Amino acid sequence: MDCAHASELTLADFDFDLPPELIAQQPLPTRSASRLLHVRPDGLDDLHFTDLESQLTADDVLVFNDTRVIKARLFGRKAGGGRVEILIERILAPRAAGGETNSAWALVRTSHAPRTGTEFMIGDDNEVRATVLGRHEDFFHLRFDRDLASILDRFGHVPLPPYIAHADGAVDEERYQTVYANVAGAVAAPTAGLHFDPQLLARLRARAIAMFSLTLHVGAGTFQPVRASRVREHVMHGERYSISPATAEGINQARAAGKRVVAVGTTSLRALESSATAAAMMEHDANTAAHVRAGDGETRLFITPGYRFRIVDRLLTNFHLPRSTLLMLVHAFAGRERMCSAYAHAIRARYRFFSYGDASLLERAR
Repeated sequence: MDCAHASELTLADFDFDLPPELIAQQPLPTRSASRLLHVRPDGLDDLHFTDLESQLTADDVLVFNDTRVIKARLFGRKAGGGRVEILIERILAPRAAGGETNSAWALVRTSHAPRTGTEFMIGDDNEVRATVLGRHEDFFHLRFDRDLASILDRFGHVPLPPYIAHADGAVDEERYQTVYANVAGAVAAPTAGLHFDPQLLARLRARAIAMFSLTLHVGAGTFQPVRASRVREHVMHGERYSISPATAEGINQARAAGKRVVAVGTTSLRALESSATAAAMMEHDANTAAHVRAGDGETRLFITPGYRFRIVDRLLTNFHLPRSTLLMLVHAFAGRERMCSAYAHAIRARYRFFSYGDASLLERAR
Protein backbone atom coordinates (compact mmCIF):
# COMPACT_ATOMS: atom_id res chain seq x y z
CA MET A 1 0.00 0.00 0.00
CA ASP A 2 1.16 3.50 -0.83
CA CYS A 3 0.63 5.43 2.39
CA ALA A 4 2.21 8.66 1.23
CA HIS A 5 -0.03 11.72 1.18
CA ALA A 6 -1.91 11.99 -2.12
CA SER A 7 -4.10 14.81 -3.38
CA GLU A 8 -6.47 12.24 -4.89
CA LEU A 9 -6.73 8.65 -3.73
CA THR A 10 -6.73 5.88 -6.29
CA LEU A 11 -7.50 2.19 -6.01
CA ALA A 12 -3.78 1.43 -6.17
CA ASP A 13 -3.31 3.29 -2.87
CA PHE A 14 -5.21 0.46 -1.15
CA ASP A 15 -3.45 -2.48 -2.77
CA PHE A 16 -1.07 -4.82 -0.98
CA ASP A 17 0.45 -8.25 -1.47
CA LEU A 18 -1.12 -10.90 0.72
CA PRO A 19 0.36 -14.40 0.82
CA PRO A 20 -2.52 -16.71 -0.16
CA GLU A 21 -1.84 -19.04 2.76
CA LEU A 22 -2.90 -16.24 5.14
CA ILE A 23 -6.46 -16.30 3.77
CA ALA A 24 -8.34 -18.30 6.40
CA GLN A 25 -10.22 -21.15 4.74
CA GLN A 26 -11.78 -22.67 7.84
CA PRO A 27 -12.87 -21.30 11.22
CA LEU A 28 -10.77 -22.18 14.24
CA PRO A 29 -12.19 -24.97 16.45
CA THR A 30 -13.26 -22.36 19.03
CA ARG A 31 -14.75 -19.00 18.10
CA SER A 32 -12.80 -16.92 20.60
CA ALA A 33 -9.48 -18.68 19.91
CA SER A 34 -8.60 -16.14 17.22
CA ARG A 35 -5.92 -13.50 17.62
CA LEU A 36 -6.53 -9.80 18.19
CA LEU A 37 -4.28 -6.97 17.02
CA HIS A 38 -4.85 -3.82 19.07
CA VAL A 39 -3.98 -0.83 16.89
CA ARG A 40 -3.22 2.00 19.33
CA PRO A 41 -2.27 5.58 18.42
CA ASP A 42 1.29 4.90 19.58
CA GLY A 43 1.81 1.23 18.80
CA LEU A 44 0.54 -2.29 18.25
CA ASP A 45 -0.29 -5.06 20.72
CA ASP A 46 -0.49 -8.73 19.75
CA LEU A 47 -3.30 -10.24 21.81
CA HIS A 48 -5.77 -13.10 21.86
CA PHE A 49 -9.43 -12.36 21.23
CA THR A 50 -10.28 -13.30 24.80
CA ASP A 51 -8.04 -10.38 25.83
CA LEU A 52 -10.76 -8.09 24.53
CA GLU A 53 -12.25 -8.35 28.00
CA SER A 54 -9.24 -6.54 29.45
CA GLN A 55 -9.37 -3.87 26.74
CA LEU A 56 -12.93 -2.84 27.63
CA THR A 57 -14.23 -1.02 30.69
CA ALA A 58 -17.62 0.09 31.95
CA ASP A 59 -16.99 3.26 29.91
CA ASP A 60 -17.34 1.24 26.69
CA VAL A 61 -20.61 0.45 24.93
CA LEU A 62 -20.63 -2.45 22.45
CA VAL A 63 -22.92 -2.29 19.40
CA PHE A 64 -23.60 -5.56 17.56
CA ASN A 65 -25.22 -6.27 14.20
CA ASP A 66 -27.81 -9.02 14.81
CA THR A 67 -28.54 -9.82 11.17
CA ARG A 68 -28.87 -13.52 10.31
CA VAL A 69 -27.29 -14.96 7.16
CA ILE A 70 -29.75 -16.75 4.89
CA LYS A 71 -28.88 -19.65 2.57
CA ALA A 72 -28.78 -17.26 -0.34
CA ARG A 73 -26.83 -19.25 -2.96
CA LEU A 74 -28.72 -21.45 -5.44
CA PHE A 75 -27.37 -23.73 -8.15
CA GLY A 76 -29.31 -24.75 -11.23
CA ARG A 77 -29.30 -24.71 -15.00
CA LYS A 78 -30.78 -22.66 -17.78
CA ALA A 79 -33.86 -24.09 -19.42
CA GLY A 80 -31.88 -24.32 -22.67
CA GLY A 81 -28.86 -25.92 -20.98
CA GLY A 82 -25.84 -24.61 -19.15
CA ARG A 83 -25.14 -24.19 -15.44
CA VAL A 84 -26.18 -21.17 -13.43
CA GLU A 85 -25.34 -19.87 -9.96
CA ILE A 86 -27.70 -17.42 -8.26
CA LEU A 87 -26.85 -15.29 -5.22
CA ILE A 88 -29.95 -13.68 -3.75
CA GLU A 89 -29.29 -10.07 -2.81
CA ARG A 90 -32.66 -8.96 -1.57
CA ILE A 91 -36.00 -10.74 -1.25
CA LEU A 92 -38.77 -8.35 -2.31
CA ALA A 93 -41.93 -7.83 -0.33
CA PRO A 94 -45.13 -9.25 -1.87
CA ARG A 95 -47.41 -6.82 -3.68
CA ALA A 96 -50.43 -7.83 -1.59
CA ALA A 97 -50.53 -8.23 2.16
CA GLY A 98 -50.16 -11.87 3.10
CA GLY A 99 -48.90 -12.82 -0.37
CA GLU A 100 -45.93 -15.04 -1.11
CA THR A 101 -42.45 -13.57 -1.37
CA ASN A 102 -41.44 -15.05 -4.70
CA SER A 103 -39.26 -12.36 -6.30
CA ALA A 104 -35.80 -11.00 -5.56
CA TRP A 105 -32.81 -9.08 -6.85
CA ALA A 106 -29.85 -11.38 -7.37
CA LEU A 107 -26.40 -11.77 -8.85
CA VAL A 108 -26.42 -14.40 -11.60
CA ARG A 109 -23.33 -16.26 -12.80
CA THR A 110 -23.68 -18.08 -16.10
CA SER A 111 -21.79 -18.46 -19.39
CA HIS A 112 -23.67 -15.54 -20.96
CA ALA A 113 -25.62 -12.73 -19.34
CA PRO A 114 -29.27 -13.81 -19.30
CA ARG A 115 -31.91 -11.75 -21.08
CA THR A 116 -35.38 -10.85 -19.89
CA GLY A 117 -37.56 -13.95 -20.10
CA THR A 118 -34.70 -16.42 -19.56
CA GLU A 119 -35.73 -19.30 -17.30
CA PHE A 120 -33.61 -21.20 -14.78
CA MET A 121 -34.37 -24.62 -13.32
CA ILE A 122 -33.33 -25.44 -9.74
CA GLY A 123 -33.23 -28.86 -8.06
CA ASP A 124 -32.17 -32.30 -9.24
CA ASP A 125 -35.61 -32.84 -10.74
CA ASN A 126 -36.08 -29.23 -11.87
CA GLU A 127 -38.60 -28.66 -9.09
CA VAL A 128 -38.22 -24.88 -9.13
CA ARG A 129 -38.43 -22.43 -12.01
CA ALA A 130 -37.11 -18.85 -11.93
CA THR A 131 -37.67 -16.24 -14.63
CA VAL A 132 -35.61 -13.13 -15.38
CA LEU A 133 -37.85 -10.06 -15.29
CA GLY A 134 -35.19 -7.40 -15.83
CA ARG A 135 -31.79 -6.07 -14.85
CA HIS A 136 -30.35 -3.08 -12.99
CA GLU A 137 -26.57 -2.73 -13.13
CA ASP A 138 -25.10 -6.04 -11.86
CA PHE A 139 -28.35 -7.34 -10.37
CA PHE A 140 -31.15 -9.32 -12.02
CA HIS A 141 -34.80 -9.19 -11.03
CA LEU A 142 -35.98 -12.80 -10.71
CA ARG A 143 -39.44 -14.25 -10.14
CA PHE A 144 -39.73 -17.76 -8.69
CA ASP A 145 -42.70 -20.08 -9.09
CA ARG A 146 -43.18 -20.51 -5.33
CA ASP A 147 -42.34 -18.88 -2.01
CA LEU A 148 -38.66 -18.00 -2.01
CA ALA A 149 -38.13 -18.64 1.69
CA SER A 150 -39.14 -22.27 1.25
CA ILE A 151 -36.89 -22.57 -1.81
CA LEU A 152 -33.86 -21.30 0.09
CA ASP A 153 -34.64 -23.53 3.04
CA ARG A 154 -34.64 -26.61 0.81
CA PHE A 155 -32.14 -25.81 -1.95
CA GLY A 156 -30.09 -22.90 -0.61
CA HIS A 157 -26.41 -22.98 0.29
CA VAL A 158 -24.45 -20.88 2.77
CA PRO A 159 -23.15 -17.90 0.73
CA LEU A 160 -19.47 -18.25 1.51
CA PRO A 161 -17.25 -15.50 0.06
CA PRO A 162 -15.46 -16.25 -3.23
CA TYR A 163 -12.03 -16.40 -1.55
CA ILE A 164 -13.10 -19.44 0.52
CA ALA A 165 -12.35 -22.39 -1.73
CA HIS A 166 -14.37 -25.22 -0.19
CA ALA A 167 -18.03 -25.96 -0.75
CA ASP A 168 -20.28 -25.02 2.15
CA GLY A 169 -21.03 -27.67 4.75
CA ALA A 170 -22.47 -28.23 8.19
CA VAL A 171 -19.57 -26.42 9.88
CA ASP A 172 -20.24 -23.31 7.80
CA GLU A 173 -23.95 -23.38 8.63
CA GLU A 174 -22.98 -22.93 12.27
CA ARG A 175 -19.81 -20.87 12.09
CA TYR A 176 -20.65 -18.43 9.26
CA GLN A 177 -23.25 -17.03 11.64
CA THR A 178 -22.88 -15.06 14.87
CA VAL A 179 -24.17 -16.65 18.08
CA TYR A 180 -26.51 -13.67 18.52
CA ALA A 181 -27.91 -13.63 14.95
CA ASN A 182 -31.61 -12.84 15.10
CA VAL A 183 -33.10 -11.08 12.05
CA ALA A 184 -32.85 -13.05 8.78
CA GLY A 185 -31.81 -11.15 5.68
CA ALA A 186 -28.02 -11.00 5.18
CA VAL A 187 -26.15 -12.74 2.38
CA ALA A 188 -22.78 -12.26 4.08
CA ALA A 189 -21.89 -12.51 7.74
CA PRO A 190 -20.93 -9.50 9.88
CA THR A 191 -17.63 -11.24 10.44
CA ALA A 192 -16.26 -9.27 13.40
CA GLY A 193 -19.01 -10.85 15.47
CA LEU A 194 -17.99 -14.41 14.58
CA HIS A 195 -15.34 -14.33 17.33
CA PHE A 196 -17.82 -13.94 20.19
CA ASP A 197 -19.02 -17.05 22.02
CA PRO A 198 -21.66 -17.19 24.77
CA GLN A 199 -19.00 -17.48 27.49
CA LEU A 200 -17.21 -14.28 26.46
CA LEU A 201 -20.49 -12.39 26.14
CA ALA A 202 -21.47 -13.54 29.63
CA ARG A 203 -18.18 -12.35 31.09
CA LEU A 204 -18.60 -8.94 29.46
CA ARG A 205 -22.13 -8.62 30.86
CA ALA A 206 -20.84 -9.55 34.30
CA ARG A 207 -18.45 -6.61 34.07
CA ALA A 208 -21.39 -4.24 33.41
CA ILE A 209 -20.31 -3.48 29.86
CA ALA A 210 -23.43 -2.27 28.05
CA MET A 211 -24.42 -4.01 24.82
CA PHE A 212 -26.88 -2.91 22.15
CA SER A 213 -27.98 -4.41 18.85
CA LEU A 214 -28.99 -3.00 15.49
CA THR A 215 -29.66 -4.72 12.19
CA LEU A 216 -27.90 -4.14 8.88
CA HIS A 217 -28.53 -6.77 6.22
CA VAL A 218 -25.22 -7.26 4.43
CA GLY A 219 -25.95 -7.44 0.70
CA ALA A 220 -24.41 -9.33 -2.21
CA GLY A 221 -22.79 -6.10 -3.35
CA THR A 222 -20.23 -6.63 -0.60
CA PHE A 223 -18.63 -9.24 -2.90
CA GLN A 224 -18.44 -6.83 -5.84
CA PRO A 225 -15.03 -5.32 -6.62
CA VAL A 226 -14.30 -1.60 -6.78
CA ARG A 227 -13.97 -0.93 -10.50
CA ALA A 228 -13.31 2.83 -10.54
CA SER A 229 -9.60 3.68 -10.46
CA ARG A 230 -10.40 6.98 -8.72
CA VAL A 231 -11.79 6.19 -5.28
CA ARG A 232 -14.24 9.11 -5.29
CA GLU A 233 -15.98 7.71 -8.38
CA HIS A 234 -17.06 4.47 -6.70
CA VAL A 235 -20.76 4.10 -5.83
CA MET A 236 -21.70 1.84 -2.92
CA HIS A 237 -24.49 -0.72 -3.10
CA GLY A 238 -27.47 -0.04 -0.89
CA GLU A 239 -27.94 -1.96 2.37
CA ARG A 240 -30.97 -1.87 4.67
CA TYR A 241 -30.60 -1.12 8.35
CA SER A 242 -32.83 -0.75 11.37
CA ILE A 243 -32.10 0.83 14.75
CA SER A 244 -34.60 0.38 17.57
CA PRO A 245 -35.63 3.25 19.88
CA ALA A 246 -34.05 1.38 22.81
CA THR A 247 -30.71 1.08 21.02
CA ALA A 248 -30.73 4.70 19.86
CA GLU A 249 -31.64 5.97 23.32
CA GLY A 250 -29.06 3.78 25.06
CA ILE A 251 -26.23 4.87 22.77
CA ASN A 252 -27.18 8.55 22.96
CA GLN A 253 -27.33 8.42 26.76
CA ALA A 254 -23.97 6.66 26.91
CA ARG A 255 -22.36 9.26 24.68
CA ALA A 256 -23.86 12.07 26.77
CA ALA A 257 -22.20 10.43 29.80
CA GLY A 258 -18.83 10.44 28.06
CA LYS A 259 -18.71 6.74 27.25
CA ARG A 260 -17.06 5.28 24.16
CA VAL A 261 -19.05 3.60 21.39
CA VAL A 262 -17.39 0.38 20.19
CA ALA A 263 -18.79 -0.82 16.86
CA VAL A 264 -18.55 -4.59 16.44
CA GLY A 265 -17.83 -4.65 12.73
CA THR A 266 -17.92 -2.21 9.86
CA THR A 267 -21.62 -2.91 9.32
CA SER A 268 -22.49 -1.66 12.79
CA LEU A 269 -20.31 1.38 12.20
CA ARG A 270 -21.92 2.22 8.86
CA ALA A 271 -25.43 1.90 10.31
CA LEU A 272 -24.59 4.19 13.24
CA GLU A 273 -22.83 6.79 11.12
CA SER A 274 -25.61 6.69 8.50
CA SER A 275 -28.19 7.23 11.21
CA ALA A 276 -26.31 10.23 12.59
CA THR A 277 -25.97 11.72 9.10
CA ALA A 278 -29.68 11.22 8.47
CA ALA A 279 -30.49 12.91 11.77
CA ALA A 280 -28.32 15.91 10.90
CA MET A 281 -29.96 16.21 7.46
CA MET A 282 -33.43 16.12 8.97
CA GLU A 283 -32.44 18.92 11.29
CA HIS A 284 -30.90 20.84 8.34
CA ASP A 285 -27.67 21.32 10.23
CA ALA A 286 -24.55 19.30 9.42
CA ASN A 287 -22.88 20.67 12.55
CA THR A 288 -25.63 19.64 14.95
CA ALA A 289 -24.61 17.59 17.98
CA ALA A 290 -24.31 14.04 16.69
CA HIS A 291 -26.87 11.54 17.85
CA VAL A 292 -28.24 8.18 16.73
CA ARG A 293 -31.71 8.29 15.19
CA ALA A 294 -34.05 5.34 15.61
CA GLY A 295 -35.80 3.94 12.54
CA ASP A 296 -35.31 2.06 9.29
CA GLY A 297 -33.17 3.23 6.43
CA GLU A 298 -31.00 2.30 3.50
CA THR A 299 -27.38 3.33 3.39
CA ARG A 300 -24.90 3.83 0.57
CA LEU A 301 -22.42 5.51 2.88
CA PHE A 302 -18.93 5.27 1.41
CA ILE A 303 -16.30 6.02 4.05
CA THR A 304 -12.86 7.02 2.81
CA PRO A 305 -9.96 8.96 4.38
CA GLY A 306 -11.15 12.42 5.29
CA TYR A 307 -14.57 11.31 6.53
CA ARG A 308 -15.61 12.90 9.83
CA PHE A 309 -16.92 10.24 12.21
CA ARG A 310 -19.81 11.34 14.39
CA ILE A 311 -20.61 8.36 16.65
CA VAL A 312 -18.08 5.53 16.77
CA ASP A 313 -14.92 5.77 18.92
CA ARG A 314 -13.52 2.25 18.63
CA LEU A 315 -13.92 -0.40 15.94
CA LEU A 316 -13.61 -4.18 16.20
CA THR A 317 -13.06 -5.61 12.73
CA ASN A 318 -11.35 -8.39 10.78
CA PHE A 319 -8.51 -7.91 8.27
CA HIS A 320 -9.86 -6.85 4.88
CA LEU A 321 -9.24 -7.46 1.20
CA PRO A 322 -6.83 -5.36 -0.83
CA ARG A 323 -8.53 -2.65 -2.93
CA SER A 324 -11.79 -2.99 -0.97
CA THR A 325 -14.16 -0.38 0.43
CA LEU A 326 -13.70 -1.92 3.89
CA LEU A 327 -9.96 -1.38 3.75
CA MET A 328 -10.65 2.25 2.82
CA LEU A 329 -12.99 2.51 5.81
CA VAL A 330 -10.41 1.32 8.34
CA HIS A 331 -7.84 3.70 6.85
CA ALA A 332 -10.33 6.52 7.35
CA PHE A 333 -11.04 5.42 10.91
CA ALA A 334 -7.57 4.80 12.33
CA GLY A 335 -5.35 6.74 9.92
CA ARG A 336 -3.56 5.67 6.75
CA GLU A 337 -0.02 5.41 8.09
CA ARG A 338 -1.17 3.57 11.19
CA MET A 339 -3.18 1.04 9.17
CA CYS A 340 -0.40 0.50 6.66
CA SER A 341 1.92 -0.33 9.55
CA ALA A 342 -0.71 -2.55 11.17
CA TYR A 343 -1.32 -4.60 8.02
CA ALA A 344 2.40 -4.97 7.33
CA HIS A 345 2.83 -6.22 10.90
CA ALA A 346 -0.16 -8.58 10.58
CA ILE A 347 1.36 -10.17 7.48
CA ARG A 348 4.78 -10.56 9.11
CA ALA A 349 3.18 -12.01 12.26
CA ARG A 350 1.09 -14.44 10.19
CA TYR A 351 -2.35 -13.23 11.23
CA ARG A 352 -5.23 -14.94 9.42
CA PHE A 353 -7.15 -12.71 7.02
CA PHE A 354 -10.76 -12.18 5.92
CA SER A 355 -14.02 -13.73 7.10
CA TYR A 356 -12.73 -16.73 9.05
CA GLY A 357 -9.57 -14.88 10.07
CA ASP A 358 -8.37 -12.91 13.07
CA ALA A 359 -9.57 -9.56 14.40
CA SER A 360 -8.26 -6.08 15.13
CA LEU A 361 -9.32 -3.45 17.64
CA LEU A 362 -8.89 0.05 16.23
CA GLU A 363 -8.85 3.37 18.06
CA ARG A 364 -10.26 6.30 16.09
CA ALA A 365 -7.68 8.79 14.84
CA ARG A 366 -8.16 12.23 16.37
